[in-house]
Amino acid sequence: MSPDRFEDHAWADIIPADLIQLYAPYQRETYVGPRPALVLIDLYNLAYRGGPVPPLSLMDQYPSSCGIYAHNAIEPTRRLIAAARTAGVPIFYCTSDNRPMAGLRGGGATRRRTSTAAVRLPDDFEIWSDFAPQQGDVIIRKQRASIFQGTPLLSHLNLLGVQSLIVCGESTSGCVRASCIDGYSNGLHVSLVEECTYDRHELVHKMNLFDLHHKYADVMHVEEVVAHLEASHPTRAAAG
Repeated sequence: MSPDRFEDHAWADIIPADLIQLYAPYQRETYVGPRPALVLIDLYNLAYRGGPVPPLSLMDQYPSSCGIYAHNAIEPTRRLIAAARTAGVPIFYCTSDNRPMAGLRGGGATRRRTSTAAVRLPDDFEIWSDFAPQQGDVIIRKQRASIFQGTPLLSHLNLLGVQSLIVCGESTSGCVRASCIDGYSNGLHVSLVEECTYDRHELVHKMNLFDLHHKYADVMHVEEVVAHLEASHPTRAAAG
């Protein structure tokens, strides 16, 4: 694979040439691994609150919203999920476990500074309607950033014979990053879908994509991943 193709991603406009040269030893072929599962990180309502506008304009009312970046990822993510369903790939969702637990303080995946005017709604951590889980999907409720930490995910993956992950969701710098590193650390090949992954700021998003791509995951375009899923199950894809 040529360096240009390996680096043909969202970070191309922010990473200087000397850093590309420094990270050149990481260059390799990128691919979707065998027997994949699709892992959808934190596609909950809270990330979409306030609509498709810059997150900075939502800070007072919806300080956890990813605004325009979340909404830009809706259609690519719908396309990815549809391809995974057609191909018969297992699908895992995760969301924050915000259920009250006696004797425990705090909780949640991150410690976010919030405004006193922030709106908190009962369905904040329910999955956004465009990605509604279907029968057979697994929903993991987690208390920390990674979908692996303190959850039965590995047991599910082992039972299904899953050997690799296709990952997307939010945020690139937070729960997506933690989950990709844990997936890699557990011996799974990780493919991270660029157009279906997002954060609250493009600089943070791009820098974390770059770092994950060169160390822990194959960052791939949604077109590549969908094409792989269709090619690996041509009969099912044609029927769909």
